[in-house]
Amino acid sequence: MQLKVSLFIILAAGALGCVDIPDFDNTPKIYYNGIDQFTETDSADKKVRENVIITIDFEDGDGDLGASADERSDSSFVRPYGKWGNYELVTARKGSDGKWTESILAEDQYKWMPILKPDGKPGPIKGKLDLNTSFLYGNSTVPVYVRFKVRIRDRALNVSDQIQTDSIQVPGYR
Repeated sequence: MQLKVSLFIILAAGALGCVDIPDFDNTPKIYYNGIDQFTETDSADKKVRENVIITIDFEDGDGDLGASADERSDSSFVRPYGKWGNYELVTARKGSDGKWTESILAEDQYKWMPILKPDGKPGPIKGKLDLNTSFLYGNSTVPVYVRFKVRIRDRALNVSDQIQTDSIQVPGYR
């Protein structure tokens, strides 16, 4: 019986030794996964807001992605991030002439994702992120096409490549 237990422990340890640890770069990488939207209504079923969720896949070699609420309220922590937080969301809007115009909307200027590796230990991390924005409906809004460009940065201020989403229709003004 003791031989069987010892053999099991040896085999289990051997199997654990075969697990490959990913070798990701310390600069984050992102990949477009998808875009979704849903309409928020009031109690009278009147459209109030179009909520947009952009899903990206990410990987980072040292796992230093995100910031806590306390850090985001500390000006010395925020200062090195400059004009955008730890992720940037650029909105491109299609004009009536068919040309796309890019801007960062006021509500999207300082975007922050939470800490993605709560144990704080350096090491590779990968997963999915849902990034959010919204567009308000009004009496004179019309459907407009938008698409987004996204990039993220880690705590060492390494910036990922920028990805672009598919286009969707949201409320806007002409």
